[in-house]
Amino acid sequence: MIIFWTILALVLLGLAIAFGAYLYAYYSPNRHQNNPYMDPNGKLYSPKTEIYGLIRDMESLPFESVWIRSRDGLRLHGRYYHVRDGAPLQIQFHGYRGHPLRDFCGGNKLAREAGLNTLVIEERAHCESQGHTISFGINERYDCLAWAKYAATRWPGTPISLAGISMGAAIVLMASDLPLPEEVKGILADCGYTSPRAIIKTVCWSLPKKFRVLYPFTSLSARLFGHFDPDAGSAVGAVSNTTLPILLIHGEADDFVPCSMSREIREACKGPVQLETFPGAGHGASYLTDPERYREIVLDFLRGCGAL
Repeated sequence: MIIFWTILALVLLGLAIAFGAYLYAYYSPNRHQNNPYMDPNGKLYSPKTEIYGLIRDMESLPFESVWIRSRDGLRLHGRYYHVRDGAPLQIQFHGYRGHPLRDFCGGNKLAREAGLNTLVIEERAHCESQGHTISFGINERYDCLAWAKYAATRWPGTPISLAGISMGAAIVLMASDLPLPEEVKGILADCGYTSPRAIIKTVCWSLPKKFRVLYPFTSLSARLFGHFDPDAGSAVGAVSNTTLPILLIHGEADDFVPCSMSREIREACKGPVQLETFPGAGHGASYLTDPERYREIVLDFLRGCGAL
């Protein structure tokens, strides 16, 4: 009897730790993500003063609310910003527990000034989109596919580029080997990670030792409470199966997603790939560090792949 209760107590403790790991890594009370001025962990996307100005500019722009259904039935929201009829389209994906107006305030400005219409996505479990589980790209890659198909159906023949920052970069890269519409001409990935497992391990190992106990439980918690397999896909795996042109951008001082991850992704690419790193730039801050160089790199890439 003592053995039985001991085993039961250990099982319950394991489940409790797994649930804690789920809340830490994957759960998102999406309504709490509605503030574009809120920094997810207090240090991302600096300098904040400049970012706040870009956010205010983007907040003042008119947009059309767009809705689609995910393959698992979630209602997903996006913001369509129209610049001119017949312009190429860029679909933009924000970062982990992020907000599209914060994460793409600079990238959207660049796209608008280049004459692109933009579809800025609110990913599942964020803002107005339904869901409460962030799957680090495992499910979101199929949402990316759905958005690309929506855009190709609504604007047939329009050149489309997919752009993402941080987790959004991983999402567009992980979607690269899916049956994307022929309108998709290229992918721009800013500070993306190689795989869900790799980034979760990296983040956990940056925590105080007492919290590192969560890492072994992250895969279990994803399966039990998030209903997905975190090992079911990766950016490095996807790019090895596509010939779509890919532009990788990464800040060399990124202490959240290591710059080495973009180098690993570059080595795995089957098709045309370009990696540009920005000295001194932290996570998601390459545009702010050197906007002129960033703009030149992005526009040259879009022209080269036929997306501009």
